[in-house]
Formats: sequence, C-alpha cells, structure tokens
Amino acid sequence: MKEFFKRILKSLGLYHFLQGGFTQMLFKIKRCISRIRYKKYKGAGFECNCCGATYSRFVPDQPSRKNANAINANQVIAGYGENILCPACLSTARERLVIAILKNPVATTGKKILHFSPEKNIYAWLKKANDITTADLEPLFYTRIDGEIKKEDATNLSYPDNHFDMVIANHILEHIPDDRRAMKELFRILKPGGQAILQVPYSTTIANTQEEPGIHDPKRQSAFFGQRDHVRIYQLQDYLQRLKSCGFTVTVLSYENLSAYYKNAIQTNEVFIRIVK
Repeated sequence: MKEFFKRILKSLGLYHFLQGGFTQMLFKIKRCISRIRYKKYKGAGFECNCCGATYSRFVPDQPSRKNANAINANQVIAGYGENILCPACLSTARERLVIAILKNPVATTGKKILHFSPEKNIYAWLKKANDITTADLEPLFYTRIDGEIKKEDATNLSYPDNHFDMVIANHILEHIPDDRRAMKELFRILKPGGQAILQVPYSTTIANTQEEPGIHDPKRQSAFFGQRDHVRIYQLQDYLQRLKSCGFTVTVLSYENLSAYYKNAIQTNEVFIRIVK
C-alpha cells in the first residue's frame, strides 16, 4: 500500500516535495530537542567544525532495529556509535571527517568539484571558494541544498574526460549494483592528480565483501547489508583493491593517524582513504 501511494505521488510530481518537507520538519524538531537536552554538556571536549559549537558530549546514533543485526554482526564501520551528531547543528561524524581532511592536507580553493548526493555541511563549506557541481540519480531529494543539482547516473556520467579536480561521492558506492563501472567513470572524469573522496561503510572482520547487486527487497537489504537501499558490505581490503583495479592510487590513513581530528568527534576506528588519479 505504501509503495502504491508513493507511485501515485511521484506521478503527480509531489513525492519529492512532500518527502523533503517532512524530512526537513523532522530534522528541525530533532535539532531543537538535541540543543535543549545537551545544553548541560556545552563546553570543552568536542568541537564541531561545521558550526563551531563545543560540547563535552555529542549525540549518539545507533542503527534501527531492522538494520542493527547486519551492522553489529559484521562490525561495520558505518557512521553509528557514540558522539556521532553535533547537538547544535546535527552534523554527522562522516561530514566532519571529510571537512577536517579538506581543511588541512588538500588545497580546496578554486577547484572544480563534483559532489554526488551532496551533504549539506560539506557542500556549504566547499561552495564558498570553489566551482561545485552537485548531482544525484534522484536530484529532487536535494534541491533544498542546491537548487541547481543535476540528474546524473554515476555509472554513465555526462561529463568529459579529465574535467574535475575533485569528486566527492561519500557513502554512495554501496548503493550501486555495478560499483566498478561507477569507479571507472569517476576515474575518467577526474583530471590527472585529481582526488576522489569515496568513503563507504566497511568491515575488517568479514573474509569477503558481502553483496547481492541485483537485490530489490528493502527488508532483505536491511537484514543483509544494514540499510534498505544498500547492495553490499565492503570488506576493506577488497574495496581498496577494486579502486586500484580501476586505476586509482590509494593510501589509507589509519584511525590512529587521524588523532588531530578526534576533537571533531569523528567516528571511532574509521579510516580515511586518500584516492588519487
């Protein structure tokens, strides 16, 4: 029944508008509640590099009951845990990690950047000094972030070779059945020496990447992969090898090497993968 009404709303051109408005309303309510609840924790400890707020504790975020078994059983690093959300602006640990990295080792002024499924805080920080294009397969979900977002399929991009200085597709590839084709396309449109930020949920405890590219069953996807629209859980070393096979040079910054960013409440034990053409 839910899917039936969803199809009707899409046919009328109302689905994305209503869904986006509802999501925005829930976000504002959650942000208001977190600010009130965490007012007592204001002060030294963690600092949000999106809004500048400081708290001794950030807001935890745990997977829903239907996703938790796959996430916990496979020990997936996927943005869940303690101190994940900033109490003031609800920025996520994965956003803060990318911004922390971009503020230091990588020059991000005057760059031509493609940002897939744009995260609000990363986009807002980058657009101040860069030529940034946003894109998604369903762009209407993101018009509140960028009204000029383009419709693009990551496996068949419309851009010419060697076009962008940087591509950001954060937590995207685990959604794409033909992930290697997407990797090759991202490699193609990057300029030589260009950087790709392609963080994904991953596990270091499973023997092999667990995937079912052709799956179209949200309940099974939640049960198997920890989210209703994921098609795999990457085994970290296999993920790195897939990137290398598409031409990228890959360097892993361990969690211990990211200690300068602990103050930003990045996710515990997450690595950052530096990916260069």
